[in-house]
Amino acid sequence: MTTLNNKILMSWSTGKDSAYALYNLKQLNNKFEVAGLLTTITKPFDRISIHGVRRKLLEEQAKQLGLPLHIVEIPHPCTNETYETIWDTFLAQQEISGNISFIAFGDLFLEDIRHYRETKLATTSIRPLFPLWQKNTETLAHEIIEAGFRAIVTCVDTKKLDRSFAGRMFDKTFLNDLPNNVDPCGENGEFHTFVYDAPFFRYPIKLSVGEIIERDGFTFVDLVLDEDYS
Repeated sequence: MTTLNNKILMSWSTGKDSAYALYNLKQLNNKFEVAGLLTTITKPFDRISIHGVRRKLLEEQAKQLGLPLHIVEIPHPCTNETYETIWDTFLAQQEISGNISFIAFGDLFLEDIRHYRETKLATTSIRPLFPLWQKNTETLAHEIIEAGFRAIVTCVDTKKLDRSFAGRMFDKTFLNDLPNNVDPCGENGEFHTFVYDAPFFRYPIKLSVGEIIERDGFTFVDLVLDEDYS
C-alpha cells in the first residue's frame, strides 16, 4: 500500500525510550511530521498500562510537547481477543481518516515485540518505525541522560530487580547500581520510567512521589502532579 504523507503517531509509554525515540525523529530535518502521541490506558484505573502512571501526568507531557493525545482505552481484566479487537478498530479508524502513514515505537531489541507490531500493521497502509532499534542499550542509557532527559522509575518487576529501585531517578548512579543481569534500559521489563523533563519540553513537570504500591509481583510508585497536593 502507498504511503500518503509523512505524518507519525508516536507510541507513547510516558517513559524514556519512547521520549528519546521521539526526540530522534525530531532531529531528522522535518523528514517526518509528528501528528500526536498514542497511548494505552487501563480504563478502571485511569492509568497508563504497565507503567501505572496517572492520566493527568500523560496529559501534562502532551501539553509540554504541544502534541495531541490519541488514547486507546482497554478494560481490566482484558483478554487477548478484546485487546486485539480494540486495536484493530483504532487502526481501521486511522486508516480511514488517512491522517497518518506511520506509527513509531521505542523498541530496542526484542524481536518478538517488533514482529508483533509489524504483523499488526502489515494489512494496513500504516508503516512501523523503530528509531532506536538495536542501539547498544548501555550506550543508549547514558546518551539519554546526557541529552538532558530526566526520568523517575515508576515500576519495578521484583522478580528481576529489587523493589528499592522504584522511585529512584534514572541517572548515572542508578545505572551504576543496577545488577549485571539487568538491561540498562530495562528492555526486558525490569523497570519502567516517567519522563518529567526533556530538551523538547516547554517546562519541567513538577511532581511528587506518592504512595508505593505492591501488586502482582511489581512495585509501583504513584507520581502525583504538585498542583494536586495544593
